[in-house]
Amino acid sequence: MDENKVTEELKPSNFIYDYIDKDLEEGVYSRIQTRFPPEPNGYLHIGHAKAICIDFGTALKYGGKCNLRFDDTNPTKEDVEYVEAIKEDIEWLGFKWDNIYFASDYFDYIYECALKLIDKGLAYIDESTYEEIKEARGTLTAPGKNSPYRDRPIEETKALFEKMTKGEIEEGKMVLRAKIDMASPNLNMRDPIIYRVLKAHHHRTGDKWNVYPMYDFAHPLSDAKEGVTHSLCSLEFENHRPLYNWVLKACDIVNEPPRQIEFARMNINYTLTSKRKCLKLVTDKLVNGWDDPRMATLCGMRRRGYPAKAVRTFVDKIGVSKANSVIDYALLESCVRDYLNENAPREMVVLRPLKVVIDNYPADKVEDIEVPINPNKPELGNKTVSFSNEIYIEQDDFMLDPPGKYFRLCPQREVRLKGAYYIKYVSCEKDENGNITCVHCTYDPESRGGETKDGRKVKGTIHFVDAKNSIDTEIRLYDRLFNVENPSDEEGVSSFADNLNQNSLEVLSGAKADLSLKDVKVGETFQFMRQGYFSVDKDSTKEKIVFNRTVALKDSFSKKV
Repeated sequence: MDENKVTEELKPSNFIYDYIDKDLEEGVYSRIQTRFPPEPNGYLHIGHAKAICIDFGTALKYGGKCNLRFDDTNPTKEDVEYVEAIKEDIEWLGFKWDNIYFASDYFDYIYECALKLIDKGLAYIDESTYEEIKEARGTLTAPGKNSPYRDRPIEETKALFEKMTKGEIEEGKMVLRAKIDMASPNLNMRDPIIYRVLKAHHHRTGDKWNVYPMYDFAHPLSDAKEGVTHSLCSLEFENHRPLYNWVLKACDIVNEPPRQIEFARMNINYTLTSKRKCLKLVTDKLVNGWDDPRMATLCGMRRRGYPAKAVRTFVDKIGVSKANSVIDYALLESCVRDYLNENAPREMVVLRPLKVVIDNYPADKVEDIEVPINPNKPELGNKTVSFSNEIYIEQDDFMLDPPGKYFRLCPQREVRLKGAYYIKYVSCEKDENGNITCVHCTYDPESRGGETKDGRKVKGTIHFVDAKNSIDTEIRLYDRLFNVENPSDEEGVSSFADNLNQNSLEVLSGAKADLSLKDVKVGETFQFMRQGYFSVDKDSTKEKIVFNRTVALKDSFSKKV
């Protein structure tokens, strides 16, 4: 069974389901259809995961359909690269769309609707500048002013719109505006622009169009044309709903018109969930691409080793509400940690190796040691690692002059090697700078597995890697990307560099791993005993495997005082 695939994960009720239940009960709709409508101008981030789970999950719950529709109405910022990346992210999360559509599939239809509005006297060509339109729009406390072109004759508007369409009008010279109400308390209803001149090559329609519809006009019409019953979107579109409904009514969409329902978007501390700002991080090379494991993009989380099931669990725990809030990143880490604790196989890897020579162990002997694959799943059994007279342990697992309650290797006490023997300190070697380079110990051959004839016990157990049967690995330790809880508080994006955590990435190039890890595959995730959870990075080669730390064994996202 592929645990990433979503089938019958029926979620508890929420206000969206309550609305839909009522709509079905009252016969407003005979079926349920949703859509996920990303703009292909960047990579999806964790905030999109919530929308994906809601859109696709709602369709699953009601046995309906959910389409993937790309909102490609702004060709200057869109790219096929983003289209493919978005499809990959949705599939990774475990969802499958019923159909793939593009807003550009409906350009002819949307254009016909614009002509219909003109014929009804509900749209006009405005030659005012954008600055003049903005100024005349008014404020939240003052009504807008009618454009001097508002009462332009229908035939004149049609002729000018045709010129715009043919490319005879320069960008910024004219726009088509809906004629609604310049005194409306909702600014979105004050004669919004519905078409503008844009002479840009489109990745699907080529150079066919010189005019492109605005989102608020294209979106409800695309929903209607596609047969969407419930248009689920984030809370910032709540004030756009009256315009959404106006467009549908004015364009004579009367047969099961789609209903817009808004939910609170996902805001997580210490991250950016704005595609525009994420793009700034990438283009300014503040991160290593969209899939940098420090990014909140889905591809970055996938590369870091986050399981899709854990991301979906995180979304479920947040729930669906109307109230905006900031979620602690520690909750996401907790979901990842819980999943991997149950499912990730255990491995012994030494991140900062210190060599230990066991003086009384035969130099020509190598024996097999059994350790559990995963203690939570005893049915998986054990795996075998080798043991010899030369091993590596972690540097901080040895101290010459330890503090109190230090139960690892030191001159004062012996320690147990995981699955192997008790060892006791004898001496150490140092370099010219006084750094310890090697520790000499003896072992008790009667203590294998932690049992001794005299019944003595040790308080410390440490892991190891056999020096004679190990591989070199590179370990990348990731921390949060920003030092401030809400990087989006800053005006613009110029201050991102000031807020970056300069210690968000530490690379350990000399780590040692058990030989059994030499054939791992990109994306595989393991628990490195006593260290955390790690995933194989795409930069891995046959010569050196690269591991990303997915998440620490304990919460690493708590506030640092």
